[in-house]
Amino acid sequence: MNRLPAHLAALGGWRLWATGAGLGSLATLALPPWNLLPLLLPAVSGLLWLTAGRGPRAAAFAGWSFGCGFFAAGLYWVGEAMLVDAARHAWLIPFAITGLAGGLALFPAAVMACLSALEASGAVKGAAARLLAFAALWALVEWLRGWVFTGFPWQLLAYAWSDVAAMRQVASLVGAFGLSLLTVAIAGAPVLWMANRVARRIAAGLVAMLALAWGWGELRIDAAPEAVGGARLRLVQGNIDQRLKWLPDNRLEVLRSYLRLSSAPSADGVAPIAILWPETAVPFALAEDEAGRQAVMRELPAGASLITGIQRFETLPGDERRFYNSIIAVALGGAIEAVYDKEHLVPFGEYMPLRGILPFDRLVPGIGDFTPGPGRVTWRLTGLPPASPLICYEAIFPGAAVNAADRPAWLLNVTNDGWFGLSAGPPQHLAIARMRAVEEGVPLIRVANTGISAAIDAYGRTIGAIPLGREGVLDVTLPPALDAPPLFARAGNALALGLALMTLAAAFALRCRAP
Repeated sequence: MNRLPAHLAALGGWRLWATGAGLGSLATLALPPWNLLPLLLPAVSGLLWLTAGRGPRAAAFAGWSFGCGFFAAGLYWVGEAMLVDAARHAWLIPFAITGLAGGLALFPAAVMACLSALEASGAVKGAAARLLAFAALWALVEWLRGWVFTGFPWQLLAYAWSDVAAMRQVASLVGAFGLSLLTVAIAGAPVLWMANRVARRIAAGLVAMLALAWGWGELRIDAAPEAVGGARLRLVQGNIDQRLKWLPDNRLEVLRSYLRLSSAPSADGVAPIAILWPETAVPFALAEDEAGRQAVMRELPAGASLITGIQRFETLPGDERRFYNSIIAVALGGAIEAVYDKEHLVPFGEYMPLRGILPFDRLVPGIGDFTPGPGRVTWRLTGLPPASPLICYEAIFPGAAVNAADRPAWLLNVTNDGWFGLSAGPPQHLAIARMRAVEEGVPLIRVANTGISAAIDAYGRTIGAIPLGREGVLDVTLPPALDAPPLFARAGNALALGLALMTLAAAFALRCRAP
């Protein structure tokens, strides 16, 4: 075992790249839907050994190789979207996956290059200082990845705790980025056991910190009050094949499927007060068709309103049109009570960056690019507590799920993961969105076309779910929000960033204790 660090540090060329990519793939297996959490130990420790003693350029290459394996293994399902219209887009699959993985891998490369530069300058010296600096830099770069080029904070290492309810509670204090900081430090602890006495003491302290956090999380869940009765909701999962949904001959049948599921009697006899359909649920312009909305409402259970994802448009002077990916709330009688337009659009899916330069159009067919909405809003709908509507991957951004000045009582996330089939993408998306409920201290109601639709309480516990790839409905009572917002909901990502900077300062302070 003592020879392993020296062996990894001596690797070069393709062996270095292959080893780094393999370690990155191991790290991915610790995340949903695999949840093989112990694999983070060899993955993170191996990366630290692999980059030990290397200059910034070689360390950056090792970090990039790690990122290539990490993101290629975790985001392979992006290629599924290109099989929906395989004749037009299948040729893009190898370019999309390798390009996405290689681009995102620049972030781990930056971490390792910075760490190597700090070591070369003498600011970081010794195994303990190196691990703390690495954990701090990793958390900071994860945060950076959340907003650079519109942001893509997928595969945060915090989500390795997705199956551990107690550790998820830490996100209520420091958010996903803060939990990543702790996760990386713990995962690199084996490196310290092979170093000096000071390093071993710090490793023991990290293990104690993990035990403390875990125990606190268990106590928090045990002290959670019993849920009280709230609004009765029906989540409808149509499970409509994305390849068939927009064909003209199928449009009416898609609508009939949603109406059939929505009007089915509830198992316990309690009627819903709101029916929830997913993102772009039906291929009709319901926002512009009052008669159509009235016809739909007549088919729903008596007294129930409808909240559904749609595509809508606005006509501007000169007959110019703007297109939006939206959610509308339809009141009894068919009147539109509220509209939310998606703010955070998906590159290549909802708009085309570098249009006119790249040799292809966006992957989702349409007349033009979508227009972004104005940002976070809080809905106040008849008969329902205040809600924060989120469309698709808007739920993946820590600290950006609610309007802090007008706090909601629940998160409503409509999505269409049908583009990604039965791959790892949909369960990853659910696990990521679930963390927002813990961070904000409010329940999450998630409605997906092909799944996974679910009701999550304010502690991140699943109240009910419809499995991936199945048609069905889920009748749930909306869980309550916490009486007081958790620390993260009040402080946001500033606390996690502050902790990362403090950890980096601690690493600098430890250089005088290095062997």
